[in-house]
Amino acid sequence: MCTANISRSPAVERLLRLQLGDAVHAGSAGVMALVGEPIDAPVAAWLGARGADVSGFAARQLDAAMVRDADLVLALTRAHRGRVLDLAPAAVRRTFTLREFARVLASLDFAGLPEHLPVGDRLRAVIPLATAGRALAPRPDEGGDDVPDPYGRGAAAYAHSLGLIEQAVGVISGVVTC
Repeated sequence: MCTANISRSPAVERLLRLQLGDAVHAGSAGVMALVGEPIDAPVAAWLGARGADVSGFAARQLDAAMVRDADLVLALTRAHRGRVLDLAPAAVRRTFTLREFARVLASLDFAGLPEHLPVGDRLRAVIPLATAGRALAPRPDEGGDDVPDPYGRGAAAYAHSLGLIEQAVGVISGVVTC
């Protein structure tokens, strides 16, 4: 989830759907959503170039029920994560920033996890491991765990933010599709 739910969070949602398939329900929302709006044109073009389906998207406002119903909540910034936890404090163990979740997963050893679990089951199995490993994972790089908002900031800002998203989603996908 992100701010307006038209750029970063739809990119994560649609990349996760593309890479993980129907085994995982991926949705997105915004803390100040532009409700009903489509995916921002530069993001839609970027997703389309990767083979992701951008049809049928409409921005949604985040609410407490969405957080309570989710197995995992991935925010695009630490501030967004804080907003999630304001809505549903009990979600603290399953709420990460996208980059934090990927960073923690990359630091863990999954040798004890059965290899041939279905994707959805494997994702649910790694969440408590990520929660437990959160404090032990390497600290974030200079950019921190936030994905900056590229909206209206030009091609370089979109390329940077979408590159961070693609990298993090790739790590997550690599862990859960073994």
